[in-house]
Amino acid sequence: MKVERHFADDTQRDLFALVEEIADKELAPRAAEHEHAGRFPRETVELLGRSGLLGLPFPERWGGGDQPYAVYLQVLERLAYRWFAVAESVHLQVLAAHGLARFGDDGQRDRWLPQLLSGEVLGANALSEADAGSDLEGIRTAAVREDGGYRLSGTKSWVSHGGVAGLYNVYCRTGGPGLGGLTCLMVDARTEGVLPQRPEHKMALATLPTAQVVFQDVRVDESMRLGRQNRGMLIAASVFDHGRLGIAACAVGLAQAALDYAVAYAKERVQFGSPVITFQGVGFLLADMATQIAAARALVLEAARIRDAGRPFSTQAAQAKLFATDCAMRATTDAVQVLGGHGYVQDHPVERWMREAKLLQIIEGTNQIQRMAIARSL
Repeated sequence: MKVERHFADDTQRDLFALVEEIADKELAPRAAEHEHAGRFPRETVELLGRSGLLGLPFPERWGGGDQPYAVYLQVLERLAYRWFAVAESVHLQVLAAHGLARFGDDGQRDRWLPQLLSGEVLGANALSEADAGSDLEGIRTAAVREDGGYRLSGTKSWVSHGGVAGLYNVYCRTGGPGLGGLTCLMVDARTEGVLPQRPEHKMALATLPTAQVVFQDVRVDESMRLGRQNRGMLIAASVFDHGRLGIAACAVGLAQAALDYAVAYAKERVQFGSPVITFQGVGFLLADMATQIAAARALVLEAARIRDAGRPFSTQAAQAKLFATDCAMRATTDAVQVLGGHGYVQDHPVERWMREAKLLQIIEGTNQIQRMAIARSL
């Protein structure tokens, strides 16, 4: 993976050296075996937590790394290059902590952030429902006020980290219809009535559990409410923007892995007396992949720099997510094509990467939703 990196200081340089070592020695050798067995790599996520990689964009006060988002996203890209499921787990953990770090009070942060950033407790955002995906106005999970807190009931779908998370951020209806009636409640997974269901059988990411979570008459203390009542959509919108950047970075890492694998294969594969990389049909395909990946990486980092400068970045995040995930889909599909029949069998990882890339076009807002957001901004 020959990518030019620029670091502001030796701390960032040392950080990335650590990431390279962990990715190459701990992630790459285990990815295929775990994906085949469908085992969640809890011990690997804990290692990343002990190494400080789960808290990079958060303040040092709560165990974070105080790093710019542009640095965090480059780390995420490198993790995805070696094992997308682990990078996605890191991404999910950062998103689960984001609402708390930005909208919570110091008491909430002191209690939960150190546990999330160290990996001691896994977090999950519970937004979607069977009839509420991109359309959050359809949320039916509801919380009724009672003395000192809420009584929460409903079912959340497609909860990543569902069943392994220790803390759920549940977006629920506490007011009237529409987005103005939503509130975010933090729910300890050990609370009576929190009932994770069996993991979904997905076409990829078998190691990362995704499940429905039923909240059956769950008592939630008022101290666990994030932000103001009926203002949960403000938290969700911020999570969406940061989530799109994280997914875009993962997409770049996955696409780069596919390109590097395809190039290595094309150099070694000889047909008609020459390596196939010398054939225009293959060489031009690889050239397009390399160019699109470079453009995707540039979009991601530009959006991150705008965010780090404290400026609005919603449109740039949508553009980065749209372009990078479409790029990953093309790159992984083309990598399969370069390998031909070898690309279609599980002896090579490109077929798995192609299945993983499809997910990237769907989660954190489908790419159709990204186009709508970008069009509105025009």
